Amino acid sequence: MTESEFLILAESCLAQVEEMFEKAFDNDELDVECSRSGNVLTIEFVNNGSKMIVNSQAPMQEMWLAARSGGFHYKYDGQHWLNTRDGSELFMTLSALGKEQGK
Repeated sequence: MTESEFLILAESCLAQVEEMFEKAFDNDELDVECSRSGNVLTIEFVNNGSKMIVNSQAPMQEMWLAARSGGFHYKYDGQHWLNTRDGSELFMTLSALGKEQGK
């Protein structure tokens, strides 16, 4: 994939992640605040002050996630962003980690 193609996919991914957490906030599922600076999305859990950070890494063509439980790298397989270590899907991981970290 070209760098331009990756950047389009990464932008879409970050927008989807932000929308996912804003929807969880609107539905009173999580008390979070999202802020974005370029290719870095910060999700702050208001009740405990912890954060998750999602950002794109164009040189590696990966999305990176930093959470309280650790750091994760995701590559696009043509349909999904998959963890480079265990094959788990980014959005499913974000949902699970968000619920856990938001406690």
